[in-house]
Amino acid sequence: MNEVTIRIGGESGEGTISGGDILALAAARWGYHVYTFRTFPAEILGGPCMFQVRISDQPVKSMGDAADVLICLNKEAYDRNISELRHGGVLIYDPSDFVPEAGDCTLYAVPFNEIARKEIQLFQTKNMVMLGAICGLFGPPLEAIIQVVQSKLSKSRKANTNLMEKNLLALEVARTYVNETLTKTDPFLLGPVVKADRVVLNGNQAVVAGALAAQCRYFAGYPITPASDIMEGLAKELPQVGGTFLQAEDEIAALASVLGASFGGTRAMTATSGPGFSLMTELIGLASMAELPVVIVDAQRAGPSTGMPTKMEQSDLSFALHASHGDTPRMVVAPANVADCYDLIIQAFNMAERYQMPVLFLTDQSLTARVESVERALFKPAEIEKRVHTLPGQEPAAKNAATTLNGHELVGAGVGAESYSRYAYTESGISPMSIPGSGQPSYVATGLEHDEHGHPDYEPEDHVAMMQKRFQKLKTAANELPQPVRYGATQARIGIIGWGSTEGTIQEAVDRANAQGYQVAALHPRVLSPLPAQTIRAFIDSVEKVIVPECNYSGQLANLLGAEFGLQAIRVNKYGGIPFTAAEILQAIEEVSKS
Repeated sequence: MNEVTIRIGGESGEGTISGGDILALAAARWGYHVYTFRTFPAEILGGPCMFQVRISDQPVKSMGDAADVLICLNKEAYDRNISELRHGGVLIYDPSDFVPEAGDCTLYAVPFNEIARKEIQLFQTKNMVMLGAICGLFGPPLEAIIQVVQSKLSKSRKANTNLMEKNLLALEVARTYVNETLTKTDPFLLGPVVKADRVVLNGNQAVVAGALAAQCRYFAGYPITPASDIMEGLAKELPQVGGTFLQAEDEIAALASVLGASFGGTRAMTATSGPGFSLMTELIGLASMAELPVVIVDAQRAGPSTGMPTKMEQSDLSFALHASHGDTPRMVVAPANVADCYDLIIQAFNMAERYQMPVLFLTDQSLTARVESVERALFKPAEIEKRVHTLPGQEPAAKNAATTLNGHELVGAGVGAESYSRYAYTESGISPMSIPGSGQPSYVATGLEHDEHGHPDYEPEDHVAMMQKRFQKLKTAANELPQPVRYGATQARIGIIGWGSTEGTIQEAVDRANAQGYQVAALHPRVLSPLPAQTIRAFIDSVEKVIVPECNYSGQLANLLGAEFGLQAIRVNKYGGIPFTAAEILQAIEEVSKS
């Protein structure tokens, strides 16, 4: 079988997560598609953690319904995860720690602790012992694991020759042990596959790569799980491309700094999670009123308040759509997978620049840490949308040293500040935006209501006109942005509308349902403000019943669709901090089909 789902359970500090990462990367380098999921405690050290990787020679859309192989590094891991092992699966355990009861699975006893402590004489190699056992029983070949281990340890500042030798020895000793001691009786084996040109990365890494490709040159942020990897990645990469990184004193200062950079003509962003996003709401209003481009990543986690920092939820949608006082236009986008995190963050920057407003980018904890193998061809040169700099009658004078600055064409050179209409009324709602500097018309970007020149203006009729202008940009965007594509049956009785990281799981469930004779289709909008209303309305009208699966308690997308379209959706909500499986979505389809 050239597909297997392996789950590793252990204690934080035992190398459970790092071992799983090495396994996923090795399988991907060998030519397999991979898809990972992990849970770990919020504490720095200690507490149960789990890593699951689905490895297949075919593209993988979800983490899988259950584990084919469960590796328990201790008794607690067994107690917490045994219910997730499929019937007829494989259980690997350490007999010095516990002996499980015989059940409907294949049992392999591997003395992880004894090999690490006595034969390798370094307990920290326990996860290498585990990986060596996996190689011996299921593949990938040990050489693929060795390459990854050598690559990772050679980059570590703590690496030394003795540590490298012991880790490699642990791999070989464990593989030899299972080959010579155990008799393989299970059907799971990863054979050779044709290697492909793929990149292996997680959601946060894809956001970093996409932001750089989008020519983001300023980032300010404050550390917060699960968005900190974005901050750390850009702290390393931005200086290498002439950009600037700032770790601010809090999330309020971070976004204020980003808005200042945007006012100065730089493509800028910040990244946070729910608690930090809450602090940014006043400045979201400022960005909307002053019509400043900015990208804000919200890596959602389980709330409210501090909640569960290392567990996933899709519970910030309502907040993202309405955060800030007053009527505050903004755009909201949500990537569905790791490839989207790259491609859609580029689109988010282009949207911010074109429509001159905040763009909120909603990932979640499972997507930030999810590792997927992505075709390298995805990382193509990006098309960059530039700001509108001029309107007819405000064209710059003949180009000379005074009409360009840092490569930017000056707006309305020779046009006085009094006559420069920064917030000019236009059919699209999009106005020209100058870049402050020598020889350019200046304007005030204020949180006060203003006229077309940026001067404070409190007249009711002018406020009405400016409010309509700001919201007109959303109407313009709704007609310009790509529309979601229907998935599944052309003629369907049941429709599923989802958002964010649930797409692959929904699509896998739709495939299974249609294979069983159900007629099911799915729609998965990535842009949630402005909603692609015509496409969603046509989809709703084409089916008899609509299921809306969400990882939140209140059914936030279902509420939005009900308000916008009068849809009485069948709500399927999961809010324990764990993503949906395809089997759970399929079960909902089966129940609806019987009603």
